[in-house]
Amino acid sequence: MSALREFCLKYLLRKEEDEMAVVYATLIIKGKKTIDQVPARLRKQVEEILEACEVEI
Repeated sequence: MSALREFCLKYLLRKEEDEMAVVYATLIIKGKKTIDQVPARLRKQVEEILEACEVEI
C-alpha cells in the first residue's frame, strides 16, 4: 500500500509542476515575470515551453 501511495503522490506532484511551468511561461510572455523569478526546479521546463513558443529570454 505504501508503494502505491508514493507512486500516486509522485504522479500528482509531477502534474502540478507541469502546470506551474505553464503558468510561469505565460507570465513571462505577458511581461509579468522574468526567468530569474522562476523557481530553480521549474526553470528548465519553463525554458523548454518558451522555446517551443519561440519566445526569447
